[in-house]
Amino acid sequence: MIRLELSLLSLFSTVWLLAVLALFRVLPIAGILNLDLYRLYSIAAILGWVGGNAFLMRRRSLPGKRLSKRLMLVYLVGPPGFIYLLRAMAPLEIQQLAPLVPIYCFGVYALFFLVPVSLRRRQR
Repeated sequence: MIRLELSLLSLFSTVWLLAVLALFRVLPIAGILNLDLYRLYSIAAILGWVGGNAFLMRRRSLPGKRLSKRLMLVYLVGPPGFIYLLRAMAPLEIQQLAPLVPIYCFGVYALFFLVPVSLRRRQR
């Protein structure tokens, strides 16, 4: 892979590790951020749109399809870790009131990620 993607992969891996540690209460970060969980949808939409367009820009310079699929995996699965980490920072009471917010946020992220990717394929 390319150096930028390796750097992004290490950043995303770290964020996902922190989110998983917070999920199992090993890392007590609940309540640090006073964030309404429904704002995560806006963050997911922004991350999805930026991630999809960044993937398209990086894919142009790649020679093979196989590397392109790996690159898509990095850009599709990596950034939602930030959403889950932000959710883990919300107060615990708010997290328990809306348990399906992370699943819906990933859906919003994936939708906004795939819009530029699918439109680009139709142009060809």
